[in-house]
Amino acid sequence: QVQLVESGGGSVQTGSSLTLSCVISGPSLDSYTIGWFRQVPGKEREGIACIAGDRRTYAIDSVKDRFTIARDNAKNNVYLQMNSLTPEDTATYFCAAGGAAFSAIAGMWKVGQTSYGMDYWGKGTLVSVSG
Repeated sequence: QVQLVESGGGSVQTGSSLTLSCVISGPSLDSYTIGWFRQVPGKEREGIACIAGDRRTYAIDSVKDRFTIARDNAKNNVYLQMNSLTPEDTATYFCAAGGAAFSAIAGMWKVGQTSYGMDYWGKGTLVSVSG
C-alpha cells in the first residue's frame, strides 16, 4: 500500500512562490509515477505535472513556465515549486502515485486524461492566493 502526504500549502499574496511537498511511503516507490493535481470546489480536478522514477517529467502548458516538479528518491519526496502565483491558482493541491509506465501516463496527460493510471491519492493541501 502506497501512502502520500502533502504539505506546504498556505495563504500567500499574488506574485509569491510556494513549494509543495509530497512524502510517499510504501514498497518500490522508484517505480511509481507521481502526479500533482489541483481542484477548486465545483470544478473538475486538474492535472498539473507528473514525474517518473527516473525524473522524466511532463507538465501542462498553462503552468509549465511557472511550476516545476522535482523528485528526491532518497527522501521519497516529490516537490512542486510554484512561482508567480495568482488568485487563479487557489485550489486544494493533491499528489497521486501510479504504477503504469510513465510513457503511457504522460501520453494520456497529453490528451487531457490526467487521472489515468493514478492508483493512490493524498488528502491534499490548500493553497490560497489573494491580492
